[in-house]
Amino acid sequence: MAEQLRHIPVMLGEAVEGLAVQAGGRYLDGTFGRGGHARAVLSRLGPDGRLLLMDRDPQAIATAHAEFSGDPRVSIRHANFSSMAEWDETAGGLDGILLDLGVSSPQLDEAARGFSFMADAPLDMRMDTTQGESAADFLAHASEKEIADVLWIYGEERFSRKIARAIVEDRTEHPITRTGQLAGLIERVVGRREPGKHPATRSFQALRIRVNGELDALAQGLESALSLLKVGGRLSIISFHSLEDRAVKLFIRDHSGRVQGSRRGPPVAAAPARLAAVGKAQFPSEAELAVNPRARSAVLRVAEKLA
Repeated sequence: MAEQLRHIPVMLGEAVEGLAVQAGGRYLDGTFGRGGHARAVLSRLGPDGRLLLMDRDPQAIATAHAEFSGDPRVSIRHANFSSMAEWDETAGGLDGILLDLGVSSPQLDEAARGFSFMADAPLDMRMDTTQGESAADFLAHASEKEIADVLWIYGEERFSRKIARAIVEDRTEHPITRTGQLAGLIERVVGRREPGKHPATRSFQALRIRVNGELDALAQGLESALSLLKVGGRLSIISFHSLEDRAVKLFIRDHSGRVQGSRRGPPVAAAPARLAAVGKAQFPSEAELAVNPRARSAVLRVAEKLA
């Protein structure tokens, strides 16, 4: 099943349609993964079109080079999409930007990456294995409060304090360095409380977000995307959990020119509109979910740059 899921890009048609690709346009896929969305965009470009590919994962970039480095329309950069504005290739502006957030299927399926509790492996979780501290490194030095805050803020784990306390107690005798070790600890502390859902799910998500600085990268990437998009350019973003989707939704709203404020206070003057949502949030079809159940939490939002 993992092999079947590995190369299935989520909401492929909807995300690429959202870009409204022009044959001679300039587009950025900031989360190349294994190239499903990139191939679809490239198939719509003519000889004068341009596709820029970024990913923070060295394995994803190796795949991009192997498949696309011979195409003169394509440029490839190993970096976080949050740094898109630092790439000379984006200096002239972009007609569209696509971001497929979160962890990719290949990252989940390769046990050694440490993203999944389904197999015992080193507790790493870094998307870019060339830099930064692993999840094991973080758990080795973080205070009980720091760990609890991460689990609560990024995973909405209501047993965050109990889990953090157990981690700090256990690490004095046995450093927590394996996915199976951490998953077993969490199951011991909170038990199997949700049918069909492993008790470590929220904690693993939270640690992954913290280790990779995902929400900070998203905030910076959204600001850069707004500055780089040409008038009429499209932003197409797929999110996989409520924290990501809320950030994207609020960013579009806050740049839409709508008057902000609460019913109890005076309205706040609206800033000039710079983005307009294109339609409503979109979700995977039943047909897609039947083929790729990992798409079940995906949400697609599309916005267009205004003058």
